[in-house]
Amino acid sequence: MIDLEVPKKFVPLVKQAAGLADEVFRPISRKYDLAEHEYPRELDLMSALIDGLSDSGASQGAGARTTSGGGAKEEPAGVGAGTKAKSGKGNKNGSNLSSVLSIMETCRGDVGLTLSIPRQGLGNAAIAAVANDEQKERYGTKWAAMAITEPDTGSDSGAIRTTATKDGDEYVLNGEKIFVTSGERAELVVVWATLDRSLGKQAIKSFVVSRDNPGLKLVRLEHKLGIRASDTAAFTLDNCRVPAQDLLGDPEIRIEGGFGGAMQTFDNTRPLVAAMAVGLARASLDLATELLGKAGVKPDPTAPLHSQSHAAARLLQMEADYESAYLLTLRAAWMADNGKPNSMQASMAKAKAGRTCVDIALQCVELCGASGYAETELLEKWARDSKILDIFEGTQQIQLLVVARRQLELSSSELK
Repeated sequence: MIDLEVPKKFVPLVKQAAGLADEVFRPISRKYDLAEHEYPRELDLMSALIDGLSDSGASQGAGARTTSGGGAKEEPAGVGAGTKAKSGKGNKNGSNLSSVLSIMETCRGDVGLTLSIPRQGLGNAAIAAVANDEQKERYGTKWAAMAITEPDTGSDSGAIRTTATKDGDEYVLNGEKIFVTSGERAELVVVWATLDRSLGKQAIKSFVVSRDNPGLKLVRLEHKLGIRASDTAAFTLDNCRVPAQDLLGDPEIRIEGGFGGAMQTFDNTRPLVAAMAVGLARASLDLATELLGKAGVKPDPTAPLHSQSHAAARLLQMEADYESAYLLTLRAAWMADNGKPNSMQASMAKAKAGRTCVDIALQCVELCGASGYAETELLEKWARDSKILDIFEGTQQIQLLVVARRQLELSSSELK
């Protein structure tokens, strides 16, 4: 059964991540918010820490993708791509839980900088989820972004239009990708494409494309509301030739379950995005509590809410919301580590944490008045950063749809 205490073996990792947030990310957070698209050179000094996170089992990517518009997709039941244990055989605290705990801490410092840590992209999580042993060995030390979303597909990943045509020992990719997190900085880009549009989502496969492939062309970097330290790219694939050995997973088109391998990535990464939201919510609450405390607001969790000031009561209510998001995130990660199907729980965690993060960040700005709205504090920045956590890796609406399908045991065609 899940233990709500931080496992002893992860305590050093959590402390290390907390130190990174407080000593490295916070001091440069405003700098790279204002200098959008400038690479945070300070992160080059963190290579030793990144290697330490990997050695501790926290090598799952922290990347995320933005989705917009469009219809909903079928979400397969599945487990995360991290360390797993066979169901029913004890308790395992593995890479999914360690990743979630460390990301919660680094995102207390800065979400955009967390997304900018080399070798921690969503593409790395996709490789961990789907690649064979030879591919994992070949790609293991490289930074991989993920290219899924297209201008006309939005949240419906199963309707992507980028094509992959077999040509001898290569595939030729053609299409357009947008909202690629770390797309300019990464060494590899995992591109989703279809082998046959007429077969729908079963024909969708993922391909590892080298960032310097001449057929992969950077179109632009997006200007964004928040997470400005993280680059978000748009690409075109123009007769982009990729060796057949760089197709992830099964090259055959499977009519039954063919999309599940590609979608397995999300059962592992949605708890990570939930962890980002939990970390940002924690930062907002801590700073708002500190600022309001200086003004004489002292919440008392032992007293009835109606007997306290409005500001104190709202802080306590936000703490309760935060705790529920935190616990849902831990559960989803723990289930992945223990070989339990976690698709519904991953979406629950992402939905609750994303919405809670936005609500808390905005309320903290409001409660702190001028201090919350001005650039003298980071609250206004965190409010801007928070919204993407309710959108990427599947929007709020998509997560609720996934949960409903699981609860009602209905397919995507039965519940749209």
